[in-house]
Amino acid sequence: MLGALGLLACAALWETVARTGLVDDAYFPPFTTTMKALGDELTDPAFWTALGDTLTGWAVGLAVAACAGIVAGVVIATVPYLRAFTASTIEFLRPIPSVALIPLAVLLYGTELRSVLLLVIYASFWQVLVQVLYGVRDVDPVADDTARAFGLGAWARVRHVVWPTALPYVMTGVRLAAAVALILTITAELVIGAPGLGTRIAVAQTSQAVPEMYALIVVTGCLGVLINTGARLVERRALAWHQSVRGEAAPA
Repeated sequence: MLGALGLLACAALWETVARTGLVDDAYFPPFTTTMKALGDELTDPAFWTALGDTLTGWAVGLAVAACAGIVAGVVIATVPYLRAFTASTIEFLRPIPSVALIPLAVLLYGTELRSVLLLVIYASFWQVLVQVLYGVRDVDPVADDTARAFGLGAWARVRHVVWPTALPYVMTGVRLAAAVALILTITAELVIGAPGLGTRIAVAQTSQAVPEMYALIVVTGCLGVLINTGARLVERRALAWHQSVRGEAAPA
């Protein structure tokens, strides 16, 4: 309820600022005008096609990055020599902004979906990998030694000891990666011109369709809220056994 009231307060402030002339409505249309433009967008089949393109780039990029980050993180963290061998490489590659790879993406794939995927996967991969590395390092050495004493093999130890400990970290990494993937998808579409909501925003801006531009920006914000909410729901369901989730549910 408080979150909904906050959104209503932002909408009211938006309408007031535009109606009172504090900002020229040619550049900042009222909220009601933007909502009317949003209604027109929702009746346009091209809008739904662009939304599908954006969600496709987001979902595919996130899935590839999550799978690669989980596998690489578990392998690197469980092999001591490999962890030391890759530490400096990870610290070198991780801070490189994904937008710096836009020229490379355009050079390799032009304005195709693969350009978007390159940027999304690169940015999201590090979010998952780093969390998995921390999660595996958090494994209780006593539990690991006990598993070895009982004769559990490497795969059994990963399944029964490492994975339950690392799963909260994995879910956090995936949730962060989901938000980063959406940001990079929209950014790539805006800059590269790949099909999607970002391209529609750029076209609306260049054609002076200001209400439509703001309406599309609102859509991207709504996508971010839905993705974050969905990620949190998945996280709570996957970690229903974990103390952190049970602690949240206890007062209810």
